[in-house]
Amino acid sequence: MAWWLWLLDSFGVLLLLLLVFGVVLVVRRRFLARNGGTFELSVRDPSNPEGKGWALGLGRYRDDSLEWFRIFSPLPRPRQTWRRNDLALVTQREADDQEVYALYAGHVVVVCSTPHGPTELALSPSSLTGLQSWLEAGPPGSRPSR
Repeated sequence: MAWWLWLLDSFGVLLLLLLVFGVVLVVRRRFLARNGGTFELSVRDPSNPEGKGWALGLGRYRDDSLEWFRIFSPLPRPRQTWRRNDLALVTQREADDQEVYALYAGHVVVVCSTPHGPTELALSPSSLTGLQSWLEAGPPGSRPSR
């Protein structure tokens, strides 16, 4: 086989793999959103330097937990899960100049306290309202007094 045919075949296989990966991501997103309750949610560990370390993803409410899925991962399982009783909103701020380019447009940054330390979430203002409502809607006596 001539080298250029091998190169053309390799390019075709690579293109096919990219197409399959794109289809898998679309099907996965549809699968995650089939019951509703999904929204764009980015996550950052505050131990990273300022403005760095954001990971784009999807958030989904499931029973008494908030699940987070990476946007470019084909895995159907959540990458991170927070229970309603373990998540508390601490502060809210606008994304700074460096973060604007790493986040979805118009998202605000919220610092949350968790049992594993603080975590930063970036979500739209309407999704933030939904998160606040979901946190407050827990059964009576489920949240410890602070």
